[in-house]
Amino acid sequence: MTYFSFLLKFLLFPVLFFLVIALIDGRRGKTAQSFMGGRAVWVAIGIHILLAVVYTTPWDNYLVATGVWYYDPKLISGIVLGWVPIEEYLFFVLETILTGLWWLFLIRRLRLTIEFKPGRNVRFVSTAVLAVVWLIAVLVLTSSLKPASYLSLILGCALPAMMLQLAFGADILWHYRKIVTLAILPVFLYVSAADALAISSGTWTIDPLQSLGITIGTLPIEEAVFFLVTVIIIGFGLTISLACASQARWASWVERARKAYPWDKISPKIS
Repeated sequence: MTYFSFLLKFLLFPVLFFLVIALIDGRRGKTAQSFMGGRAVWVAIGIHILLAVVYTTPWDNYLVATGVWYYDPKLISGIVLGWVPIEEYLFFVLETILTGLWWLFLIRRLRLTIEFKPGRNVRFVSTAVLAVVWLIAVLVLTSSLKPASYLSLILGCALPAMMLQLAFGADILWHYRKIVTLAILPVFLYVSAADALAISSGTWTIDPLQSLGITIGTLPIEEAVFFLVTVIIIGFGLTISLACASQARWASWVERARKAYPWDKISPKIS
């Protein structure tokens, strides 16, 4: 199976399907409780696409350059940017769009609890826990434990982004845990199953020397972790960026900063 045929079958078709549904819902005036709608949703998805490409590109190029994974040259187009084929960049984009459209599909149909109670403790504890996991991943990466290379690279790259999300809005994510869970799990399971098929067909291969060798069927555990954390970051990001509670929190933080540092009242000295 070529990489382009993989993208067409497993990502482009479902993206088009949910895009049509999103447009129909928009024309029918479907909205979601407690979340921003309209143009803000599309802007948020666009920003996440940009962040996915910018954030993942150096990491992915490093993995291919060091042989953590590699592609069958007969099954890719041959158009390569850096070390990575163009299809891989399209994968970033399509996975983000698919997750975003599925998230939008859900929030327009689920009844959500309106009342939100902030919780500073959950933000602190969850961020601290991830920080410890990230530190362990970094220590493993700098050790001589080569089979853990791929997993530690995934966690070392992904967890800082998740820590920022939790530091700002872990309590918001917990409040909307129903939408967060339903937005993440189906997409994670779907892309993981598709990835397993691609690996089985030889579209790409994971270096066994840099992998733990633990598989779920034909899917290396590292690939499952990779898709889990990427979908989590997108799902967390959309929920936090579009929740009305987030807008209120951000406005409150800006107002506190303005009172503490009243830059709008500082006038230049006239000499």
